[in-house]
Amino acid sequence: MLWITRFSAFFSAAMAVIVLSPSLQSFPPAAAIRSSDRSLISSFRNSPPFRNAAEECLSSSAADSNVCNPSLVHVAITLDVTYLRGSIAAVNSILQHSLCPESVFFHFIVSSETNLESLVRSTFQELKFKVYYFAPETVRGLISSSVRQALEQPLNYARNYLAELLEGCVNRVIYLDSDLVVVDDIAKLWKTGLGPRVIGAPEYCHANFTKYFTGGFWAEERFSGTFRRRRRACYFNTGVMVIDLKKWRRGAYTRRIEKWMEIQRTERIYELGSLPPFLLVFAGHVAPILHRWNQHGLGGDNVRGSCRDLHPGPVSLLHWSGSGKPWLRLDSKRPCPLDALWTPYDLYRHSH
Repeated sequence: MLWITRFSAFFSAAMAVIVLSPSLQSFPPAAAIRSSDRSLISSFRNSPPFRNAAEECLSSSAADSNVCNPSLVHVAITLDVTYLRGSIAAVNSILQHSLCPESVFFHFIVSSETNLESLVRSTFQELKFKVYYFAPETVRGLISSSVRQALEQPLNYARNYLAELLEGCVNRVIYLDSDLVVVDDIAKLWKTGLGPRVIGAPEYCHANFTKYFTGGFWAEERFSGTFRRRRRACYFNTGVMVIDLKKWRRGAYTRRIEKWMEIQRTERIYELGSLPPFLLVFAGHVAPILHRWNQHGLGGDNVRGSCRDLHPGPVSLLHWSGSGKPWLRLDSKRPCPLDALWTPYDLYRHSH
């Protein structure tokens, strides 16, 4: 009951931000691309350094910043101008709620020449991070059309290649989408046991699993039989995953995903983007994680203008999966009620 009281108070305060902030402005991605690096950097306020448990945490020394330090918590997030505001808010939320923010190492994946590294360094001056370039050509020939154009962007498939992109000494990583905020200590998610599994994620076994694939898929035993040889295959959202990279590399899982993408190009077995190949490879073989770590669907799925409520139970991560992003709805002056929970982590300079 205490948690509910505190969350309700936070929700009320966040709602006040929307009501009392009439000067919300949009941040056109195209303008950011055309602007100078200095202009882009100045678009965001600096995040303060968080010292949440200074005596028990790593220092900021060069040795502690080494990516191979076994004490680090590794988090991978993509960075592009379209979702930049969301990515910055996600990082800010993680730092604010981590008991030891000094122990979190961020791996940022980019696919353009825009100098986003300078922006990150300016906004989070003590952040441990590295930027990796993901070549769009890696997957351009594998991507098929989807129900939403955003799902067809090459960077959306970078999660398939983390085992190759990140250093070999990084044996585990938390992958997070750019449209979420973390309201709990990320180290709790990091410590989740995966057992023999390669990935862990919150599973949703009540979802209609058949809708993620076409009728042609289910009519063909060579395709649908994939799930009959497993325990119950459940839907999981790939925007929040804990990945054992050591097992991934050993099992060549990137190639397994690519094979299904190749089949999709000729057989059309699904309509979504990067999710179905993950379901085909991992559904039924996922280490279940508590649902509190992915309160997803807050973006309203693919229904424009729809608003969602929170699922019952405690919340550690709020995820605006779907077409509605909180920063766009706030800027258009048509926010959903839960968008107020994203606002406190927004560092865009002209948004308040």
